Parts: sequence; structure tokens; C-alpha cells
Amino acid sequence: MLPNVSRGTIQRLLREGHIFVNDKKAKNTQHPVAGQTIKINWPIPKDVKAKPEDLPINILFEDDDLIVVNKASGMPTHPSNGHDCGTLVNALLYHCASSLSGVGGVVRPGIVHRLDMNTSGCLVAAKNDAAHLGLASQFKNREVDKIYHAIVAGKLEKDEGKIDAPIARHPKNRKMMSVQTDASREAQTSWSVIERMNKCTLVEVKIHTGRTHQIRVHFKHIGFPIIGDTTYGPKAASQLRSNTGINPQRQMLHAKQLSFAHPKTGKAKSFEAPWPIDFEQTVNILRNNKL
Repeated sequence: MLPNVSRGTIQRLLREGHIFVNDKKAKNTQHPVAGQTIKINWPIPKDVKAKPEDLPINILFEDDDLIVVNKASGMPTHPSNGHDCGTLVNALLYHCASSLSGVGGVVRPGIVHRLDMNTSGCLVAAKNDAAHLGLASQFKNREVDKIYHAIVAGKLEKDEGKIDAPIARHPKNRKMMSVQTDASREAQTSWSVIERMNKCTLVEVKIHTGRTHQIRVHFKHIGFPIIGDTTYGPKAASQLRSNTGINPQRQMLHAKQLSFAHPKTGKAKSFEAPWPIDFEQTVNILRNNKL
């Protein structure tokens, strides 16, 4: 009926009440019938270009080609539905002025990879198109080393392991991912124990692929969800509160280290982001909690 309009756009227009059938708002479950009059009130397009904002950012490294930051938890990487401002992109636009790659478009200038909003740690952004393409190639070819620290619920018995389980969009909740054996997108995560604490384990994690929510989904899959993760480990969060009194306000996942070849010089570069205060405090409480 509307060959140039995506299904997702139609669904959004339905949710927002912009589609009418015989002068009545259409319902998601409604199917068109011959003879009905269908009207669409197209909303006025929003200005999608991200705007500079004077926001604090923790810079680990910067030169003419790239900038590496220790992203704070609670800060989205780039604007999206519900997050038009207050993102890392807004902060980078202010700090770098016009010096950001345009490859990612007006909404994601400079962004080569992303971290979930409530994940903290190392993130690199490109300041020109050549740097962007060079970094993007390394991410695509899995030449970038990404190491995370995470606190998971429960005590892992083995000292190290590897999770090899494909990940795809959850069949019922489109905002979630899940392990699906018939999925085509492979995903591998290696881990090693740093420290076993009260009812939790501090682990170092290396991802060999870069799937959405990969670490969070994989640790849920093996029965050790990341504490504070209300999406993939709500039961674990409730048990942690009952057993220790600890109630993290976000998933305890931190991008500790990022290593790659500089896109211009080819020299090996490696950056480490110190734990944020909430992560460090949670570790200290778990170390000292004898319940």
C-alpha cells in the first residue's frame, strides 16, 4: 500500500496515533478492509542533527585523528529515540568543534563503535573520515582488543572459560537480545576470574565479536548475570539486595582496555580506563561483606 515506507515507520505512526481509518485512530491489531478510508497525518520532521553541549568528558587520549574517552555510565553514546541530548556525541561536538568524522552521519559524527548507556569505560571516536574508515576496518576485521571488567552474580567455579553462543534479537522483546542456536550471528566471549567475593565474582572479559549486549547476554546464558542488570538479571538483583543489601543502580560492566593500531601512523596504541567510583565501591563492599 505504501511501497516507499518501511514497516517500522508504519508501526511507529500507529503507536503515535498518526493513522486514521474512517476518521478514527487505527489500532495496531486492525487490518484494512476494502472500502475503508485510510488517512495518515505525517508529523513534522524533527531536526535530527546532533547539537554541541558543554558536558564533562574524561579524555584518556587525543590527537588530530582520534579521541579516546572514559565514558561515564548513564550517558548514551549517541542520540536516539528518547535521548536527543546529553549524549557523548553532544559532548564531543562541543569539545572537538567541527573536528569529527562525518562518516557516521549527522546523528553519530565520529562514532566508530558504541557502549551501552549504562556501561562505562574506553571508547574511541574519529576526528576525520580517514581515521574513521581505518578504525572501522579494524573493528570489522576483529583486530581491536576489547577487555572489560564485570561483576557477575554467583561464584564461578572455573578460573577461566569461553562462551561460544550465537546471539540474535529476542523473538518476543525486540529491545532485548538472546542466545539462539539457529542464529546466524556467531558470538564468542572469553573470561577469567580476577577475584571471588561474597556471592559474586569479579571477572575480566574479552569479546572476540561485537554483538549488541553480548557480554550481558552471554553471562545470563551461563547462569551468572551481571549484577545491577535489570534487563538480563532482575532476579539476581533482587537476591543480591536480600543477601548483601547491595543495590547497584546500573549493570556493573566497565570497558577497561581498548587496543588498536593508530589509523594514521599504524603504531600500536592501548588505553586503560580506571574503574568509576560506583564500580570500585561495589567491589570494596563485596570484599568486606561477610554475610
